Amino acid sequence: MTWKPNVTVAAVLEREGHFLLVEEETDYGVCFNQPAGHLECRESLLDAVIRETLEETAFSFQPQYLIGIYNCRNEARDVTYLRFAFGGRITGYDPNRRLDPGILATHWLTWPEILAREGQHRSPLVRLCVEDWLEGKRYPLDLLNHCSA
Repeated sequence: MTWKPNVTVAAVLEREGHFLLVEEETDYGVCFNQPAGHLECRESLLDAVIRETLEETAFSFQPQYLIGIYNCRNEARDVTYLRFAFGGRITGYDPNRRLDPGILATHWLTWPEILAREGQHRSPLVRLCVEDWLEGKRYPLDLLNHCSA
């Protein structure tokens, strides 16, 4: 049997002390998460985070740095996630854009408001990614390479 992690991307977006989270319907109820999703075949990590942010929030996102790479195991679901979290800037918003199915709302929340909802986080990575952002973790995007052979 071949084991493969699920590669995901996430955007940690901050504006005036508030972080953008999505409220989404999941298999285990309503949860809060960063705009995030799975890497698709032949897609670069940067293209994936730009796409996922737009699809889940209607905000256009320009990644400027990598916050971290996270290996998170969900034993209950027998799944391992390898998450690449990015920070950057918002370059636009389309108020008429339809959000992905399952996205109930977007919220700009303060750090205390995020902590108060910790029981509803999609995974421990929600908190960890914001903590790393708050600690000033920023890595250059040129660490990443996308190669098509």
